[in-house]
Amino acid sequence: MKREMLQLREALMDLTGVLNRPQPDAALIAMAGIDLDRALFPLLVRIERHGPLGIKELAELCGRDYTTVSRQVTKLESLGLAARQVHEQDARIKQAVITERGRVMTTALDGAREKIITSLLADWDKQELADLSRLLRKLADDALRFVQAEKARQA
Repeated sequence: MKREMLQLREALMDLTGVLNRPQPDAALIAMAGIDLDRALFPLLVRIERHGPLGIKELAELCGRDYTTVSRQVTKLESLGLAARQVHEQDARIKQAVITERGRVMTTALDGAREKIITSLLADWDKQELADLSRLLRKLADDALRFVQAEKARQA
């Protein structure tokens, strides 16, 4: 089991390294045919997938500082890709929401991402792909639960 855990850790570190490099983001943006700062598109996609989102919640989802995310959401607003609205239950909270223009952009990003992933997995059979999808979702869900439990423990 120890060997498998080391292999898993190495694979996750390699994937994280690839995902944090500028080249994959630049390739995705170019393939999508959009003009957007690569620091902004992860925020835009999360707003589209999980919004409306408070800025603090968005910052936590992205693993970024609140003030940085606030500035970046302001930039998305200036581009007409996102807007801020008052939270329904708490008027003190401003939430980021996707605009129609932003949704068009995330649709283009989704199409480009699908082409890239399809290319990467071209030699995989259906069962391998199904197993990967299921197991990655399970790992992601467990990791999210861990982070939430740690956050609650520290509160």
